[in-house]
Amino acid sequence: MSTFAGKTAVITGAGSGIGRALALQLAAEGARLALSDVDSVGLEQTADQARALGADVHTAHLNVAEREAVLHYADEVAARFGTINMVFNNAGIAFTGDVEVSEFKDIEHVIDVDFWGVVNGTKAFLPHLIASGDGYVVNISSLFGLIAIPSQSAYNAAKFAVRGFTEALRMEMITNKHPVAVTCVHPGGIKTAIARNATAAEGTDATSLGEFFDKHLARTSPEAAAKRILKDVRRKRARSLVGIDARALDLFQRTTGAGYERIFAAVAGRVMKKAGQVS
Repeated sequence: MSTFAGKTAVITGAGSGIGRALALQLAAEGARLALSDVDSVGLEQTADQARALGADVHTAHLNVAEREAVLHYADEVAARFGTINMVFNNAGIAFTGDVEVSEFKDIEHVIDVDFWGVVNGTKAFLPHLIASGDGYVVNISSLFGLIAIPSQSAYNAAKFAVRGFTEALRMEMITNKHPVAVTCVHPGGIKTAIARNATAAEGTDATSLGEFFDKHLARTSPEAAAKRILKDVRRKRARSLVGIDARALDLFQRTTGAGYERIFAAVAGRVMKKAGQVS
């Protein structure tokens, strides 16, 4: 996919962050956009900015965890644009809490949005992408789909699952000779609202953790992240590592193997102390 001009791109979680940045960069390159989010206000702001760049934009309030709604949305987008070329399954949420104190419902909620949302979006749009003759699936995992850290078990589980699902999908498209490329994206610390909006287990101060993440760990802007992702999409790369932290920690994990877990356990204790989570 050497050009995005005239292509129809579907982006979930388009109301802010990476989703908005992807939408605006694709709009600037002449793509048609189907944008969705549960944040209606943020979504319309993104749409207005994309339209100002000349893009043909369709918007929808969409919870990606609701399968029937996603299936209906795919039909709606197909009716609106005819051909669908690209799907960016970007919507996601965060939750902080050790397994010991996390409620089942909180873990399930993360899995429903961060994993099943990706599955729903992929399954709903895949027939349209195949039919286009020039399709692309871009699934957003995370740095935490490459390494695990304490207090992020639910998020890790979802993002590792996205990675496995996406890598298998890519091989299936090759094996079945379908005209659909697939990329799994692993962003590191991105300056978005996901940490500030994260929920947390009882007794965990989500606000302090969000502030710590924004101040010390979020190094890459959404615009830079989108630029990296689209560069890797042009090259049809299987994996997109976004940010120097993602590239460095991926290398570290592959070098140390399971040994990284003890190191991260020790580091995480100091980080949580600085963030005000432990005494």
